[in-house]
Amino acid sequence: MKFDTVIIGAGLGGLQCAYILSKHGQNVCVVEKNPQIGGCLQTFKRGQQYFDTGFHYIGGLSSGQPLYRLFDYFQLLDLPWYQLDTNAFDEVVFGEKSYYFANGYQQFADTMSEYFPHERANLKQYASFLQQVGENIFHIFDNQSTNGVYNQSLFSLSAYEFLQKSFKDETLRQVLSGTALKMELHAETLPLYVFAQINSSMIQSAWRLRGGGQQIAEALQQHIENMGGTVLKNAQVIGFDENESGITAAILKNGEKIEARHFISDIHPYELLNLLVNSKFIRKIYRGRIEKLADSFAMFTVNCALKKDTIPYLNRNQYIYKTKDVWQISRHLETTPQGVLISYQTPKDENNFTQNIDLLTPVSWSEFAQWSNSKPMKRAKDYEDLKQQKAEQCIGIASQYIPHFRENITKIYTSTPLTYAYYTGTRQGSAFGIKKDYNNLIYTILTPKTPVPNLLMTGQNLTLHGILGVSMTSFFTCSEIIGKINPFEYKK
Repeated sequence: MKFDTVIIGAGLGGLQCAYILSKHGQNVCVVEKNPQIGGCLQTFKRGQQYFDTGFHYIGGLSSGQPLYRLFDYFQLLDLPWYQLDTNAFDEVVFGEKSYYFANGYQQFADTMSEYFPHERANLKQYASFLQQVGENIFHIFDNQSTNGVYNQSLFSLSAYEFLQKSFKDETLRQVLSGTALKMELHAETLPLYVFAQINSSMIQSAWRLRGGGQQIAEALQQHIENMGGTVLKNAQVIGFDENESGITAAILKNGEKIEARHFISDIHPYELLNLLVNSKFIRKIYRGRIEKLADSFAMFTVNCALKKDTIPYLNRNQYIYKTKDVWQISRHLETTPQGVLISYQTPKDENNFTQNIDLLTPVSWSEFAQWSNSKPMKRAKDYEDLKQQKAEQCIGIASQYIPHFRENITKIYTSTPLTYAYYTGTRQGSAFGIKKDYNNLIYTILTPKTPVPNLLMTGQNLTLHGILGVSMTSFFTCSEIIGKINPFEYKK
């Protein structure tokens, strides 16, 4: 088989690249090693209930906002999106005190000022700063140079130091950082831009997807195939053929070869290098650089199936903390959970009860590394015991804030870094890809280009993680093949 472009990996970035290129007339093939596409968008089903893996909520999906305009381009707006409570889409809990995050920059500042009236002026200035960051995203595509697509100055600044300088109240600094289990809070490395852009997006508007994140992947696949593209499942790439000009074909595990003019990798850069062991284009210095890059922490997830009509649906996320310093969590991942994100599955109907609740907490790969050579469902008893222990700890924390939670759980399912690494191909089960370091910006932010002339990369490991970051990166990747693309100028 021969195509214009072959894409390795059917995560969000790979599927979006396939959509963009197909829309521009290319004959595209996506190859996915697993029987299910979607990467971290995958859902799994047990009985009559579905459970999400890595997708729980997104921001900026109201009309005119960045993700709305991107998803309009990708024909994803017709999915059953469910908006969270605009007055309290997130709740941060320290001890017995709750702090609610409101949508809208002005409303966010006003609501937070009720808790911290002495910081009102600083909160208004902070909200204005987030708004500027959010609006600047529309101008990023005016400059298609991948070294300058994001605000370099904000990427080179420390998120932690910014908060220290912006607010006098330490509790307020902790609260504003408290919704950030969707990134790795590391004081010595986290760039201000990552912190600001993700928080800005959620403050614009916050949404869940009724029915699970798999619908995004399946919708993209359908659109790709409708435009003549191909999506192959159970098709593992094990290597490449190349000549003096670059790669000529991807070699599948079954021996089949798929030829193309261009290739895009949506897998972890480290795993990509494992497919390029004999490539004459990959020098030792480049291989060493990729191998030394640190990954962000992993997540442990407890999916709790519930008795019917027992736990009322809560239309917001809860971030529950046992620690007073959320920036220290990444330093103590092997202790008992210090913070838990609680996510309620949207009701199937209007009865206002949830059928399952997900609990997520950061963990270290090292806790589970001893079982890394084993496969799912075939791991040792001590691994199962560790999972049960951590699940009980997470449930214990959540039970303090969800009345009658424990007694109404019918079944729990757990996912560890090993689970994520096996099913999504992320190195060490990393939740947010390669760790970005504001001290070493050029080293930790990757461009789509690789040393192989016709091989590009895409996905969360390059610049910015999350649905918004990956969606934007897919355009930067495709621009290297078909020229400048501005999705915000897209007209149906």
